[in-house]
Amino acid sequence: MTDLRLEREFAVSPEHLFAWISETDKLLQWWGPEGMTVPEHTLNFRQEGPWSTVMINADGDRYHVSGVVTHVRPPQSIGFTWGWHDETGVRGHESHVTLTVEACDSGARLIVDHRDLDGSGQADGHQKGWESTLRKLASQIQ
Repeated sequence: MTDLRLEREFAVSPEHLFAWISETDKLLQWWGPEGMTVPEHTLNFRQEGPWSTVMINADGDRYHVSGVVTHVRPPQSIGFTWGWHDETGVRGHESHVTLTVEACDSGARLIVDHRDLDGSGQADGHQKGWESTLRKLASQIQ
């Protein structure tokens, strides 16, 4: 298994950053890599329970991912499981994500801790995806 950790700082308060990772209307503005839309979802990162999204790229390719929110600790962290679905709808390997918000000199730091990835190839893909997703967040957060 492979783990991935990314950190980004934002010039906002920790409470404001937490709202952007937990409130569905804000979350949908940055969820998924650049060029993706999220027309189908059951995202609710304000409470424990199941979630899912279907992301679609510019070519119309669909990417279905789902999991369970395992903890919500405002304004510090949200944890959830993560599993991609194949083209037949079968859910694959499950990994675990924790989004942690910390105060820092510039405002707030977001730590993405994605654990139990299945091999280095999957970790590379997730790193590219999370980096792109975090760029979207940086362009949207106000």
